[in-house]
Amino acid sequence: MQYDTLDVQFAGQIATVTLNRPDVRNAFNETMIAELTSAFTALNDRDDTRAVVLAANGKAFCAGADLNWMKKMAGYSDDENRADAMRLADMLSAIYRCNKPVIARVSGDAYAGGMGLISVCDIVVAVEGARFCLSEARLGLIPATIAPYVIRALGEQASRRYFTTAEQFDCATAFRLGLVSEMVSAEQLDATVRQIADALCANGPQAVRACKQLVQDVAGRELNAALIEETAARIARTRASAEGREGVASFLDKRSPTWRV
Repeated sequence: MQYDTLDVQFAGQIATVTLNRPDVRNAFNETMIAELTSAFTALNDRDDTRAVVLAANGKAFCAGADLNWMKKMAGYSDDENRADAMRLADMLSAIYRCNKPVIARVSGDAYAGGMGLISVCDIVVAVEGARFCLSEARLGLIPATIAPYVIRALGEQASRRYFTTAEQFDCATAFRLGLVSEMVSAEQLDATVRQIADALCANGPQAVRACKQLVQDVAGRELNAALIEETAARIARTRASAEGREGVASFLDKRSPTWRV
């Protein structure tokens, strides 16, 4: 896969998608949005890939929208603005709905839409010096397209504050609020990301996909009879699957399962 704004590399069962516009702090424009959508759609269909790392070149992870792209938007009609916003929404959905777990490797600041990119990932590993900001209100805008994901990741009460104040907050705060899964030094970043990716690849690939989907489907739902019945049906199907049977058999036989290389 060849892209103008991304670098996509494969190492064993791990794919790394790197934002590659360091000269503009990896701000995204229409090209990057289209390429991220394409890249994650393609990764979704690859059986040889079991974990994805979303990384960035340069000092910043992502500064949000590119200024030149924003200048174009100023002249858009209502229909053009809606279509443009939907392309961004489709990109975020492509990452969020990717059937492989996605690890954000946050090596620097994430602002505005960059917060959206982090929030659609399943696991976020960030350097201690990274800063975060939902800066839209400063420009008279709102973080609407990224809101469904950011509110899930950051929490409702914290989102009330940072959406409206557009304050910058540090990595320790992001970690405390649950946006960041692991806060590490720059020297520990790659090793920590690799450790998590290796842990994901050691598990049953179908089970990992089903676990990711399970969280998305169950989170926020009312705990009622229908949900209890649905989750019971899911484990029953998993137990009867070839991977489920192999996993239990390998455990009882004290051997590695066939998916572990």
